[in-house]
Amino acid sequence: MICFENVTYTYPFSATPAVRDISFRVRPGELVLVTGRSGCGKSTLMRLADGLCPGYFRGELKGRVLVDGKDTATLPLRDISRQVGTLFQDPEQQFFALGVEDELAFVHEWRGQPANVTRERVRHAAESFGLSGVLGHSVHELSEGQKQKVGLASVLSQQPRALVLDEPTANLDPESTAELARRLRTLKESGMAVLVVDHRLYWLEGVADRVLVMKNGEICAMGGFLMLEDEGLRRGCGLRSCRVEDVRRTLPESGTVAFRHEERGLRVENLCFSYKGKERIFDHADVFLGPGVTALIGDNGAGKTTLARLLTGLNRAESGRFFMNGREIPDKALLGRVAVVLQNADHQLHMKTVRQELEISLQLAGRLKRRDGPAKSCVPFTSGELMALFGLSSLADRHPQSLSGGEKQRLVIACAFAKNPDVLILDEPTSGLDGGNMLLMAEAVNMLAVRGACVLVITHDLELMKISCSRALRLPLRRQADCAEGKQSIKGERV
Repeated sequence: MICFENVTYTYPFSATPAVRDISFRVRPGELVLVTGRSGCGKSTLMRLADGLCPGYFRGELKGRVLVDGKDTATLPLRDISRQVGTLFQDPEQQFFALGVEDELAFVHEWRGQPANVTRERVRHAAESFGLSGVLGHSVHELSEGQKQKVGLASVLSQQPRALVLDEPTANLDPESTAELARRLRTLKESGMAVLVVDHRLYWLEGVADRVLVMKNGEICAMGGFLMLEDEGLRRGCGLRSCRVEDVRRTLPESGTVAFRHEERGLRVENLCFSYKGKERIFDHADVFLGPGVTALIGDNGAGKTTLARLLTGLNRAESGRFFMNGREIPDKALLGRVAVVLQNADHQLHMKTVRQELEISLQLAGRLKRRDGPAKSCVPFTSGELMALFGLSSLADRHPQSLSGGEKQRLVIACAFAKNPDVLILDEPTSGLDGGNMLLMAEAVNMLAVRGACVLVITHDLELMKISCSRALRLPLRRQADCAEGKQSIKGERV
């Protein structure tokens, strides 16, 4: 169904091919997994399979890419898209509508389907992915995991013959990830050809028929899933573990401390919040974050990102009291003490080079010498040290929007470190990271925690939890029944 024959591809204005001499096939009823370090050419392989390279990105293509026996170089993108459905790493890039129901209906209306057929396709897609309850919502109200489900539901509702997925589990909780694996197994059995590009490996054991490991734009290894047990291969190619322990049940509770003026950390009391016209997400909730690394655990759509925005003052609470290191502070002052890295790195990148992003972050935090006054006496990092810490030194003069998803993720986290915050909140910090960079991220987070910072990691990444998080804070999907005092507590239950 998908066939690469000696494919070499070079992007416009680039002197070096992104991929070289690639040959492989994905037959009907097969699932092929492609993995490797960030920037090794995985996403380019995906773009070649669905015709975006060179159909949209232009550039130079040598060799042939065939879809159902037809050379993609001779086909318009609209014809390829009827055969090959694609889910991008950032599903927002492929949304056309503002509402969930409109997004699911869009492609069918565009193709001129009768209204009754469109309604049935939308209903079936929503039920299949548990989206019936959010059909009336704006796509911008959804969590990243819910957006991922909307994107995949839209693609599969078109009934393509081949499916190409780019980091499909990046924002999914473990239960949704397991459900996706079951769904892909069913699609294989129906005869669909599936190409998956992902850093996370464990979830495709027993599902993937073959694995391609890429390095520097070339296939360096090809074989069955058991090939990934080779520790030397994983270390040499920056791969993640092929089997992962679910540590959510064994992480100790976050715990609480009695209110004291000398307590370290961020405390919130009687937090209430709801979006306009919606049910309350937090109803008199108490939260405490102490020094160290805490994992915030919860299902997709449970309100984890909303809590992060409340703890930084990006969203204003309806009511609640905030205490930093035992002293009450107004919520509008939180942003000066708390740094946050949201899931979509593009929303936090503004400058022309990587170096400028870090330098402006240091300057805004008061850590670079300014014309109107001296620098602060304590300088925790320089821009060079941050680039070295996060493996960005070779990218110093690159435009941030030219980076891969994982590279952007590391950059925005480096910018947060520049603030030297009392509290650091990371929302899915490893969603686009390979094994080597995940370890690098864990080491950097642990280093900040050792310095006394309170780090809250909102994550579904079981590997990161195991190597970095010392405790867990659980956020229920639905509000628990009010306790005797009329409060909801999310102080840290064991999952």
